[in-house]
Parts: sequence; C-alpha cells; structure tokens
Amino acid sequence: MPPGSPRPADNLDDDDYPAYTMGRAAEMLGTTAAFLRALGDHRLITPLRSAGGHRRYSRYQLRIAARARELVDQGTPIEAACRIVILEDQLEEARRINEQLRNGARGSQSPAAAT
Repeated sequence: MPPGSPRPADNLDDDDYPAYTMGRAAEMLGTTAAFLRALGDHRLITPLRSAGGHRRYSRYQLRIAARARELVDQGTPIEAACRIVILEDQLEEARRINEQLRNGARGSQSPAAAT
C-alpha cells in the first residue's frame, strides 16, 4: 500500500463510507428496498453505486433514512417526510457552524476584551 493512502480499516470509522447493500440497509431499517428507492426518488439520499451498479448506503444515509421512516410511520406522506428531514439536517448543520463561529470568536478575544 502506498504511503499516505487510507488503510481498509479506516473505513470502519467513516460515516460516509458506502458499506451497506440495499438489502442489508432495508433489513437494518426494518423497511423495504422500495422505500429506500423512494427516498432516492425524492432526493433525500443518493446511494453510491458499486462497480456492478448496485446501490450502497453509508451509516449517515441510514440515519437519515431511519428518521424519514419514523415520520412516515407516524402518518407523514413520504414527500413531506423527506422535506422535513432535509430541513432538519440543514438546521443541524447551521447550528454546528454557528457554534464553531461562536467558539472561534471567543477564542480570538483578548482577555481584556472579554471582561
């Protein structure tokens, strides 16, 4: 393996690594492959494709799909569930960025300015 290249074991900690087949993902979520395809049709998740063209899902995508399933199970139409999950994800990202900016601003203040 060339120096600096990722080791296969590094993928175990990568939330974005497409490790799960459609069948395994559906099994883990307690849903069907059709449900996962529908989430893709509504652009909630876009699975990567294996060399053979099979859909592969990451842990991050499975968490997103699980949240959509919760909403659908509560009676929310799938289109609305996908939109809600997208907005929740965007809000969480905005909060994370806001917190980073706040922490950065605190760290850059001099002790005299902070008093």
